[in-house]
Amino acid sequence: MNTASATALTPAPPAAQYRLAGDLAIWIFILAELLAFGVFFSAYAFTRANHVELFDAEQRALHRDVGALNTALLLTASYFVVRAVQAAERFAARASSHWLLGAMVCGAGFIVLKLFEYGAAFDQGVSLSSSPFHMFYLSLTFFHFMHVILGMVILAALWFGARAGRYQPGDMNGMETGAAYWHMVDLVWLILFPLVYVIH
Repeated sequence: MNTASATALTPAPPAAQYRLAGDLAIWIFILAELLAFGVFFSAYAFTRANHVELFDAEQRALHRDVGALNTALLLTASYFVVRAVQAAERFAARASSHWLLGAMVCGAGFIVLKLFEYGAAFDQGVSLSSSPFHMFYLSLTFFHFMHVILGMVILAALWFGARAGRYQPGDMNGMETGAAYWHMVDLVWLILFPLVYVIH
């Protein structure tokens, strides 16, 4: 039998292998949120193109090291969430809850550092009306900050669910839905950080 015939006789993978992780509603919500951020990012890029020197000068005043540390915290939190999902799929509820707790600690670290950064900016007189760059910096980062807060609430709910043994193979919808939202929050920051803090 030639290769083409063997391929034709090979059964297609079960449809379940192509199942969308989590609720369809969360993916619609995620797409809507990414569209909103995309509009924000486009407006930022357009305005920056018309105020290059101003944006470059005020970018240099940002705490880039704090932003980099926050990037590491969010990436680590996303890794912990992935491990939590994997643990739940192995019936390891205790390990799953531990991974989720680690993700929440990282998320809390992000929040604390962001509040420190905002406090330092306000002490320097930064406000939404102080310059076009500051308007975008505060609105973009605060919009994302509120998403992190919601993500922390979701992680806390997942943590309680994992401790109760609610998630296991065949019943992972809630865990996967929360994980998808958290990864969206992480993805947005991976675009926001270089765009606002780094790129000149």
